[in-house]
Amino acid sequence: MRLLLFIILVFLLNNCSFDKKSGIWNNESIENDQKNIFKEFKKISSSRETFKQNVPFQGNFSFRIPKPISNFTWSDIFYNSQNNYDNFYYNDTNQIILKSKKLSKSNLDFYKVYEDRNIIITDSKGNIIIYSIDQKKIILNFNFYKKQFKKIKKELNVIVENNVIFTADNLGFFYAYDYKQNKVIWAKNYKIPFSSNLKIYKDKLIASNQENNLYILNKINGNLIQLIPTEESPIKNQFKNNLSISGDNLIFLNSFGSVYSINLKRIAIKWFNNFNQSADLSPSNLFEGNTVVSDDSDVIISNNTETYFIDLVRGNVKKKYNFTSTIKPIIINKTAFFLTKNNFLVSINMKNKEIIYSYDINKIEELAKIKIKKDSFKNLLILNRKIFIFLENSEVAKFSLDGQFLESSKLPSKIKSAPIILDGSIIYLNDKNKLIILN
Repeated sequence: MRLLLFIILVFLLNNCSFDKKSGIWNNESIENDQKNIFKEFKKISSSRETFKQNVPFQGNFSFRIPKPISNFTWSDIFYNSQNNYDNFYYNDTNQIILKSKKLSKSNLDFYKVYEDRNIIITDSKGNIIIYSIDQKKIILNFNFYKKQFKKIKKELNVIVENNVIFTADNLGFFYAYDYKQNKVIWAKNYKIPFSSNLKIYKDKLIASNQENNLYILNKINGNLIQLIPTEESPIKNQFKNNLSISGDNLIFLNSFGSVYSINLKRIAIKWFNNFNQSADLSPSNLFEGNTVVSDDSDVIISNNTETYFIDLVRGNVKKKYNFTSTIKPIIINKTAFFLTKNNFLVSINMKNKEIIYSYDINKIEELAKIKIKKDSFKNLLILNRKIFIFLENSEVAKFSLDGQFLESSKLPSKIKSAPIILDGSIIYLNDKNKLIILN
């Protein structure tokens, strides 16, 4: 019913905000006000061709990137609440200082977290593996699931805080596990699979399920504080709902292509827009998005073809470009860096949202002696005030902040997970399910 109302009304609507007097989406009457809410959607669309423009750096912009930091925490799979990275310090010797034994016979998940000298890794069997860097071994392997779930592939979404690993899975379970005391603190079964990253805001724990319902729980006991339903996509796609927090503002991008801003103090929706390309919800038009990245004033959202710069407070679109990316962009001190789907390295001045430079990095093949295939690029980091681009074949291409190619190197062990940066080292999983620490 929610979806039908949305499709009928979406072409008639031109306003996406609502005032405080309306009472919409306050803690009472969420379900009753739902029909009125969808009358307020603003539809975003464009027919421009894909961005393919080389824009040379003019030299009149100063990259005010802070000094590299020596990082010692990675409790969130996307590093911090805003899903944003810093300029990390990296020793850059390209030497392996630790290679573990095989951690699991099952497929290890792409993301991992870290706390108190322990790497926390999950696999498709539902194991939570605690690997001690100091002891150079697995110190704990915990599995929450009973025999009846043994043959079901598990997808665990985790976040860690003060020795407690909070986990939401594709079976509908949500639980808190203290790995220092080796005990489950609380566990809930919400029946519907969860499909998002997790966020923590003070005493609140936040996640979304595959029906695009947003859950806000008490992280101490797991009790439900608020359930916020949003429009459900009738055809399931590969996009996992994504959450980001800036200050008191939760940004929620769902699989229907809608983005919501929610005030976490009042648990009330401030604004929302829809960024799906089309109201035609056929398999060929499924929403494809990227990880939401935000800073103190802006939110960056991508759909299948475009990238939007949105005002964090008001929700209006400040600027949009006809490029998109499957790799998370980075914002550092009002400068944004993108690696587009068609392999352009783009930098944007976040103050005026204008392009600083744009380079087709397919052209570095001869200089770098790298064979670049479609979807070769897998990760983007800023290390030592340089841009590091990680390729699927474990090559690393390095660029200056102004987009000039510097050099390439090859990792001594293949990379098969999202790298994390800790104490001057890169930590990742290789293709043999072994943990690699690269100095």
